[in-house]
Amino acid sequence: MQEPTCEQELNAIRDSLEILGGKWKLRIMRHLNNHINETNTFKKIQREVEGISAKMLSKELQDLETNLLLTRTVQNTRPVTVSYAITEYGKSVFPVTETLVQWGLNHRRKVSS
Repeated sequence: MQEPTCEQELNAIRDSLEILGGKWKLRIMRHLNNHINETNTFKKIQREVEGISAKMLSKELQDLETNLLLTRTVQNTRPVTVSYAITEYGKSVFPVTETLVQWGLNHRRKVSS
């Protein structure tokens, strides 16, 4: 397989940042991964991802679902229960998030010493 060109690498970074960029998406994904065996309702996610508004959470969840990173399940209960879960494809993001977590922890240590 041929090595990607610089342009292809830069386009790949742009695409990744368009899908995962912003203040909330990776935090939402990380939360869902950390609570993978639990029912993750909209309210639970909003409560645990501190500072996110309902409007922003709704937008980010829709974007993540559109990009096949999570699923939205509507349960026919009264009232209706909606839960979110990571897809198998969404799990492919976690090596990236793990690297970011480690880099962030190291960076905090470096700048605070």
